[in-house]
Amino acid sequence: MMSRDLNRLYRALAADTDERVLPTPDRVRRRADRRARQRAAFGALTVAVLVAGTAAGTRLVLAAGPDVDPAPAATTGPPSPTTALPAPTPSRTTSPPARTPDAPPKTSARPLAASPTSIPDRAFFALAAANDAGTGSVFGSGPVLPALCGAKPGEEGIVTRRARYLAFKLAGTPEGHVLDGSYQHSITVYRDGRADDAMAELRRAVRDCPTQPGSDGGEGLTSTQRLLPDAGYGDESVLFELRRPTTDYEGAPGVAEVVRLVRAVRIGNVVTVLWERGWEGTSSPRSQVDKDSRRAVSAIRDWLR
Repeated sequence: MMSRDLNRLYRALAADTDERVLPTPDRVRRRADRRARQRAAFGALTVAVLVAGTAAGTRLVLAAGPDVDPAPAATTGPPSPTTALPAPTPSRTTSPPARTPDAPPKTSARPLAASPTSIPDRAFFALAAANDAGTGSVFGSGPVLPALCGAKPGEEGIVTRRARYLAFKLAGTPEGHVLDGSYQHSITVYRDGRADDAMAELRRAVRDCPTQPGSDGGEGLTSTQRLLPDAGYGDESVLFELRRPTTDYEGAPGVAEVVRLVRAVRIGNVVTVLWERGWEGTSSPRSQVDKDSRRAVSAIRDWLR
């Protein structure tokens, strides 16, 4: 016979069971099918996520190039043995063959012509017909530059030199009238590399001699010197002026000034100087000096051809 307590527990269990309604068999099957479909969908989604992540990682590695190593994947097992890869084969290049050390580099520069050893008459320009006073020219020695405080620019490296004196008239001056000016005209041939040195020495001598006592033919009057801008003549040119007071018939200084122009022009190893000396106190006409400077350059170039 069951005890009173056990009998009471059975009655309580029966009462609790009778209140719950058990599902029918077909409902139980549908619930099981739905859970199976959910598990299958979740598995497919997981596989898609893994595939997408792998593809993205591959693109990152390819984009990084051969110089970037992808980070190793974390593994829980022991590392796999390293397999030695063959050394990469160097790629072929199309670089030009190296020049033989004994072969000198090619250059398009032509060798410099040797300096002439003599100066013919044809190297000196002829005055234009309108400026020719019929007095001709006289070749001789003498200074080719005015005094510049004792400096002797361009006196080194000389191969040969010739100088002449000639007078000219301006185009508007009537025949038989007083002449308008005169030149001390010289041509100097220098050794290679010395002509440009002579030009630099002349510039420096003019700058270092702003005043010169007793220049301009030894008249005893102080002159002032200064460089003037100049271009367009030969390979290079130097132009400077000398100024001094005019004098009266007794030699006393006047108020006005006399201006003398000196132009040196380099053509290769040759330097020509036109020193305008005036005529009876006239000043140098700049336009006439410019024209005769161009004629002097053309004559030298024709000679050197």
